[in-house]
Amino acid sequence: MNFELKSTYLNRYLITYFNSYLNTYLFLAFFLLLPIFAAAQEKSAGQIPYLGNRLELFVDSFLIDHMEGTSLVLHHPVDEGPVMSFDRPWEGAFCAYVTVIREDTLFRLYYRGMPKGSSDGSPMEVTCYAESQDGIHWTKPDLGLFEVDGTRHNNVVLAHAAPVTHNFSPFLDTRRGVPAGERYKALGGLAESGLIAYVSPDGIHWKRWREKPVITSVGLAKHNPFDSQNVSFWSVAEQKYICYFRTWTRENGVNYRTVSRTVSDDFLHWSKPVEMSFGNTPREQLYTNQTAPYYRAPHIYISVAARFMPHRQVLTEEQARALRVNPKYFRDCSDAVLMSSRGGNRYYRTFMEGYVRPGIGLQNWVSRSNYPALNIVQTGPTEMSLYLNEDYAQPTAHLHRYSLRIDGFVSVNAPYQGGSLTTKPLRFGGDTLFLNFSTSAAGSVRVEIQDAGGRPLPGFSLQECREIIGNEIAKPVTWISGKNLATLKGKTVRLRFVMKDADLYSIRFK
Repeated sequence: MNFELKSTYLNRYLITYFNSYLNTYLFLAFFLLLPIFAAAQEKSAGQIPYLGNRLELFVDSFLIDHMEGTSLVLHHPVDEGPVMSFDRPWEGAFCAYVTVIREDTLFRLYYRGMPKGSSDGSPMEVTCYAESQDGIHWTKPDLGLFEVDGTRHNNVVLAHAAPVTHNFSPFLDTRRGVPAGERYKALGGLAESGLIAYVSPDGIHWKRWREKPVITSVGLAKHNPFDSQNVSFWSVAEQKYICYFRTWTRENGVNYRTVSRTVSDDFLHWSKPVEMSFGNTPREQLYTNQTAPYYRAPHIYISVAARFMPHRQVLTEEQARALRVNPKYFRDCSDAVLMSSRGGNRYYRTFMEGYVRPGIGLQNWVSRSNYPALNIVQTGPTEMSLYLNEDYAQPTAHLHRYSLRIDGFVSVNAPYQGGSLTTKPLRFGGDTLFLNFSTSAAGSVRVEIQDAGGRPLPGFSLQECREIIGNEIAKPVTWISGKNLATLKGKTVRLRFVMKDADLYSIRFK
């Protein structure tokens, strides 16, 4: 080989060698600087959430960056039994569309009364009312407001207002400065009438707010829009009135009951409706949506929806006759599912599994039974309650109560072998981190605070965190360094939870 050829090979070797080293250093530098670049890019894009002092649940992936050995677990409410029968002449087997509202220490309950012989939208339909001091024991006050079935001795708050009484759904308006006469608001109606607005100063005496409907079926699919419980509320997070209501959509040749959303500044003029999205999940029939701000974290809307399974028959005709089920209402079945939203037209269906399964006994497997009431309310220091219509279309129709721990919808669960969860970058207010958690006697939770790149901050490392053991709704996290979180307020950090045989339900900085 001549010298010129040797020089060419040498040059190529040196160039390849140099490029190899250069690429290696660039590669290492890229990965060393990647967290910094990523954090800077995220901050510049305004994507780093500021939690402030608000409570955060784990019903979605909003906070979660990655999990190792942990998983999100759905916690099913506990059946506490019947709390109220629909046994008055003006109530009946088709009582439905229940709303429960807690105002200070008083619980109010609203529901449709559908006397025997009436039908959907019939002038005979009424809105009934019950109340409670604890959310467990309910009474039906003798209001004397309307004559129904030949008597004024009843618990009816609205009558002779069809079709509003078919699905009348009220809420307590928490908007600042709302006039005293409009503290309670409600919507009701069907496709032909549109949704009509009512107001009340006390939740008992109602009047129609204006003659024309505030939301109409114009532009909606003609397949029975509004034929459900159409729910509304004032959103503190969005500073708007929100209404989630029944619409229909068609997919693969099948018509599905679904949900659309509209917003308003004054409850009278509403935006063009937008159909809700459910992410990349299978399409299902959602009969009611029951979407409302979670009372401890009003920026998160919790939906305990009625999932309807048409033509999924469990009872035989003979069994239906024995239970005295209406002949039209035993060829389908229903249960309750859990969804959530943070505003906009997106529901998060983290779990497709049933949230409340139908109970033991054929009476629980009839059409349109197990429909959840609107709103979850606190009924004890550590307990919340959810209510379901049961034994629909039967003489035994009644309301059931289910209990769950406060914030106890979903948890981050770690098995005995242990695991961890690391959050996305976030910012917070307050100087103390509180956990709603539970462990076994052998379990534990520790928390590490990291910078945006994932490096432990001095004084807040995992080794310096005092081990957390127990079962509490609001347990403060401390570190042996004694450092206060106030020094980190407003800064971008990550949280890393290392857990063993434990559940973490919610977090809050205060």
